[in-house]
Amino acid sequence: MENNPDPTTNPSSPYYLHPGENPSITLISQVLTESNYSSWSRNLKRAILSKNKIKFIDGSIQKSARTDKLFEAWERCDTMVLSWIIKTLSTQIAESVLYVDTAQDLWEELKDRFSKGDYFKISDLLQDIHSIK
Repeated sequence: MENNPDPTTNPSSPYYLHPGENPSITLISQVLTESNYSSWSRNLKRAILSKNKIKFIDGSIQKSARTDKLFEAWERCDTMVLSWIIKTLSTQIAESVLYVDTAQDLWEELKDRFSKGDYFKISDLLQDIHSIK
């Protein structure tokens, strides 16, 4: 009797994919643009967490070696999460990240590229508030 069940068949495992999950589902209706990163990332992160796949974007699960018995499961789940993220990007942004290979790399790329814009937006809003006073 094996003590380590196959994680791809265990619903509590991040490697498990429910039969209803597929790359074409849209987890959130909000589309990432150049000006809404903060709310988009928060909403999508919640959706990915609800699917038990947050470890594929936060670095908790690293890419398995090709020789690892979990490599195919990792690749399948990571590709699924990558597809879910891409489904929420504007066409222009999606085309610009076409060659990003992993969900974590894509998540970090989008964060690096768009989170800074939120700081500028916040700064502008604070300046507007102070000018009203």
